Amino acid sequence: MGKSGLIGRKIAATLASTGTPAYFLHPAEGVHGDLGMVARGDVVLALSNSGETDEVLAILPPLKRLGVPIVLLTGNPTSSLARQCEVVLDVSVAEEACPMNLAPTSSTTAALAAGDALALALLDLRGLRPEDYAALHPRGTLGWRALFRVADLMLVGDAVPIVPESTPLREVIIEMTQKRKGMTTVVDREGRLAGVITDGDLRRLHLQDGSIDDLTAGQVASREPKMIRADDLAAKALEVMETWQITSLVIVDQARQPVGIIHMHDILRAKIV
Repeated sequence: MGKSGLIGRKIAATLASTGTPAYFLHPAEGVHGDLGMVARGDVVLALSNSGETDEVLAILPPLKRLGVPIVLLTGNPTSSLARQCEVVLDVSVAEEACPMNLAPTSSTTAALAAGDALALALLDLRGLRPEDYAALHPRGTLGWRALFRVADLMLVGDAVPIVPESTPLREVIIEMTQKRKGMTTVVDREGRLAGVITDGDLRRLHLQDGSIDDLTAGQVASREPKMIRADDLAAKALEVMETWQITSLVIVDQARQPVGIIHMHDILRAKIV
């Protein structure tokens, strides 16, 4: 009831969103039919700062008949409610933050903190993984960060610029121009990633005033490209890009062969950050 009821709604929402099925039962509605929400095997978490709330006291007998255990969050561990509950969690405070020591403030904060602690303890006991959490939040930013994989966003097939090390630099420029990715992968004779060439590499080469006619991809390529796997999180790919101040990553398979590329814009467009 009252402010405790609002805290109860939030605790129920936190439990449900972290993998523990839960819903809020208003005590006044409970004695008028909503008790049908409760079944054997459930656990009731009751909230009452005073421990003497009439509506909560009224719902205890039918809950007892159902045989469900009752856990109480209260500021009065010797109250009427406390004497009838299997578990009593003392969340009492010295006084309310209210200057009149009347409005529920400190007490509701303490109850909320205890509820969050219970939810997180259950999360830990259940072994909830980030991907499990994401499955419960498929349209939220938090869920998307844990759900989207590089494979969901990467470019594959003909969209990936690839040239052998022996490719003349003029042909490399054509490949980069046609694919319009600002870079190209460079592979060795076995098709393994040997390096990358970016637009920046070409601009720096141009500033050297040297002829490019005799240069090949292997001579120009950066030999320590940043790579990632298709099953890595897209958020991890973005983190690598930001750390190294680059805009693209090459995705390689177990044989170090390039199978795709991912651009920072693709990740930002997916709105996972």
